[in-house]
Amino acid sequence: MTKTNWSRSSKFAALVACALLLSAFAAPAAAVSVAEEDVPAEGEVGEQVSATVTLNSLYQNPQWNTWSVAGETNLTDVTWTVTYYDQTGSKVGSDEFDGQNFTGATVSSDDGVSEVDVKVTGTVPEVTEYDYEDEQSFLLMGLTQERNGGASEAISTWETHHYTTESAEAREAIEDAEAAVESASGSDTQQAEQSLTQAIRAYDGNNPDFDLAIELANEAEEQAGSAQQSSQTMQMAMYAVGGLVALLTVAGGVFWYRSNQTTYDKLG
Repeated sequence: MTKTNWSRSSKFAALVACALLLSAFAAPAAAVSVAEEDVPAEGEVGEQVSATVTLNSLYQNPQWNTWSVAGETNLTDVTWTVTYYDQTGSKVGSDEFDGQNFTGATVSSDDGVSEVDVKVTGTVPEVTEYDYEDEQSFLLMGLTQERNGGASEAISTWETHHYTTESAEAREAIEDAEAAVESASGSDTQQAEQSLTQAIRAYDGNNPDFDLAIELANEAEEQAGSAQQSSQTMQMAMYAVGGLVALLTVAGGVFWYRSNQTTYDKLG
């Protein structure tokens, strides 16, 4: 019995040792924690937007007592504001930068900094190429932790969908057409599907024709509705024919029955 217990204990110890060994080779934790984020999910081209990210756990991994925040964005006409807070939540300083890239916002434990807000404000950029299947997005904010000497750790990046009024209208029209074609499944939607495909082609690319995309999408939606209505009309007609056949069958049966009854009475 003692030998069995020792064997089980040895196996358990071996498992623990393996787990510790694997954890030693596991991927390191993120350089800095993102405590909060206020980031828009989308923005219209030419519109001014802002995003704010709060960073904490500033000196844990790696254990740098002094380092700098660096940022990048694809917004235009950009202003960055970096605000520093101590453990009580009191503001202890701030920096401002202009341009799509900045560096040099110093974070130091010697200054009592325990939390950092990074805010970017700028104008949503143009869309270079449209793709209906993959909504267009741009880099709203990318933050990096840098140390003097060249060492750096990526903190995180945030992507945001961008659009124009015309592209949004075209996308909505295509989505409605897709829903209509799907709703008409089981009907002859070949013509509607072709129009839908052409609408998506008009939407895609670096030189889209949104008016044509909307026109073709509307055609596809109408064609899908007509196909569904025709299918339903045909189905109702088949039901009516089936009901008429059943009625005639019953009437014929009744007539046959009565004819036989009449014949029987005469013979009697």
